[in-house]
Amino acid sequence: MRSIWKGALTFGLVNVPVKLYSATEDHDVSLHQVHEADGGRIRYERRCEVCGKVVKYQDIDKAYDDGEHTVILTKDDFDALPAERSREIEVVEFVPNDQIDPLMFERSYYLEPDSKSPKAYVLLRRTLESTDRTAIVRFALRQKTRLAALRVRDDVLVLQTLLWADEVREAKFPSIDEEVKISQKELDLSNSLVESFADDFHPENFEDEYQVELRKLIDAKIEQGEAIDTAATFGEREEGETGGEVIDLMEALRRSVDSARARKSG
Repeated sequence: MRSIWKGALTFGLVNVPVKLYSATEDHDVSLHQVHEADGGRIRYERRCEVCGKVVKYQDIDKAYDDGEHTVILTKDDFDALPAERSREIEVVEFVPNDQIDPLMFERSYYLEPDSKSPKAYVLLRRTLESTDRTAIVRFALRQKTRLAALRVRDDVLVLQTLLWADEVREAKFPSIDEEVKISQKELDLSNSLVESFADDFHPENFEDEYQVELRKLIDAKIEQGEAIDTAATFGEREEGETGGEVIDLMEALRRSVDSARARKSG
């Protein structure tokens, strides 16, 4: 892995030099656009609407336009911002682990100690573990001030950027406010259904079926050409696989519980 940022994690007067790494990666099949008629690749050009010339990426600046004024901002302008120049991840508070809404999580990064002695790094890690708290930190990355949660995962400090409070939409759905009566029998059946699916979470047991099928389709087209038989490639869907029409909620619950139990016993 290559680090994407270097700086220091600070809490109080304690300074922990660290390197930042992306904790996740994209494994989707890479595709590009082509012309349907001849397969020619579609290219996009950065063309200036004033002079009509194609502009190189390194010659492009950004601008703000409020309708009356246009302000051009160069790379030097962005680099001059105090927040952008800062190389610190500042701890602003320590909060209980369960107080952070998962809806606010954005991207995840690993922090590696970047000093001859990792003592301060290990001290912070053990402190977070012993207090059952998450550190809320603030730092600048890629022309944006970030709020993030700092926690421990497998002895590594993990930084998870957070959405700002005003970036999370409020859920207002009138249909949810309608009064609904749930019988005890319906609740019992629903609980039984949950129990029939109950298990420990093992993420390695799951895979992106769409990407697997897409790769299978690509391989089939490479081997057989354009006129492939998709039914033969993926297999025909068996009749009744999606189930028959469900009359009511109770019937749906009963059938679901029976199906789950049969699957487990089989």
